[in-house]
Amino acid sequence: MIIIGEKINGAIPGVKTAIEQRDERAIIDLAIRQTEAGAHYLDVCAGTAPEVEYEALRWMIDVVQDAVETPLCIDSPDVGTIVKVLKYVKREGIVNSVSDEGEECDVLFPLLKGTGWQVIAQTMDEDGIPESSGERFAITERIIDKAAKYDIMPDRIHVDPLVAAISADNQSVLKFIESTAAIKDAYPAVKITAAISNISFGMPLRKVLNQHFYALAVYAGLDSAVLDPCDSGLMTSILAVEALLGRDRHCRGFTNYYRKTIAERAGN
Repeated sequence: MIIIGEKINGAIPGVKTAIEQRDERAIIDLAIRQTEAGAHYLDVCAGTAPEVEYEALRWMIDVVQDAVETPLCIDSPDVGTIVKVLKYVKREGIVNSVSDEGEECDVLFPLLKGTGWQVIAQTMDEDGIPESSGERFAITERIIDKAAKYDIMPDRIHVDPLVAAISADNQSVLKFIESTAAIKDAYPAVKITAAISNISFGMPLRKVLNQHFYALAVYAGLDSAVLDPCDSGLMTSILAVEALLGRDRHCRGFTNYYRKTIAERAGN
């Protein structure tokens, strides 16, 4: 499982304050803690007003890169901002994200041609997020076709079927599973991704819902996930699922994590 740490995001109140105050120590702490917890990439999202997003995101990128070697997932709703900051990123990582809305693909994909950058492709267009899995698959097809024109092959694309909160759509997980099955059947090399915590927005026991959704999503075909690697319960679920699905040889990852956790508790 490719783990993309979600905690350096200006939508989180504490991070928003750190960005406004240019509190390097707070951002560094989040970068180090997520890296040590097992994140393969660190999502970096300013989440600020458009007129100040570029400067904020550029500052965050510099701070995180000076603190850790973990590659970044550059996150902005504005493709133009992503284009402007990419040249300051030292290691190729993941772009988060592009969709079939407007000319986003035609703006971003030429820059990714001939590089090792990966990209998250959200299944939405000018009409927003489709209701049906069929419509989401159609958007996926269009994005993959556009990417191919710039030699960006499916194995560099993380398709996000955009799971909605179950508080708003009780069929959300079922739609995610249907969309994932269709996409994987047509494009086996494509990576399926999701922002795990989206599922539980507006609900009690959010961490429990996140853990159970994660397990269902992996069985459906999830390859990468934007999540909180510092959530020990969720990380335990990740390792348990890997072991149960036969992906953890001799269950070494799970048992090593268990021993590490016990040792840390004993140390406290």
